[in-house]
Amino acid sequence: MAKVCHSCGKGPAFGNSRSHSMVATRRRFNPNLQKVRIDDGGRPRRVYVCTRCLKSGKVTKYA
Repeated sequence: MAKVCHSCGKGPAFGNSRSHSMVATRRRFNPNLQKVRIDDGGRPRRVYVCTRCLKSGKVTKYA
């Protein structure tokens, strides 16, 4: 399973790590994903959701 948000599709972003001598090495910025149980048509489902979608209420947690 890919580490992507189920709601907004946010995935890892890529960039450079810069050392003191400004040598660039590739790195990845991972989104803050949480594995939560959501209500998917009345049935519980475990998916990865980013914290921004959880905080804004884009997904409803399964009780």
